[in-house]
Amino acid sequence: VQLQASGGGLVQPGGSLRLSCAASGRIYSDNSMGWYRQAPGKQRELVASIISGRSVNYADSVKGRFTIYRDNAKNTLYLQMNSLKPEDTAVYYCRIWSTFDSWGQGTQLTVSS
Repeated sequence: VQLQASGGGLVQPGGSLRLSCAASGRIYSDNSMGWYRQAPGKQRELVASIISGRSVNYADSVKGRFTIYRDNAKNTLYLQMNSLKPEDTAVYYCRIWSTFDSWGQGTQLTVSS
């Protein structure tokens, strides 16, 4: 499975954006999927995940602002981001894993006025 992340850009604080992650191969509802981010000079961190197609988890820093969801019919994972803050600025990566582990190439989000 190959992943293609898109949707990043420049957004003002308080704004919204939706990231997409399209899978080239067939994905299954019980595959785990997630979004990670890496800010300059920092380690990559988990933002949100859907584990085995059921359990949804968020980093404390994005709870109540970000929503992760997937459309299995479109083989696509999404991350809806609202009330964006400058500290959300990072490269965002999507990931899918099961008996395999695949990462997307990353998409840049910059939150700045």
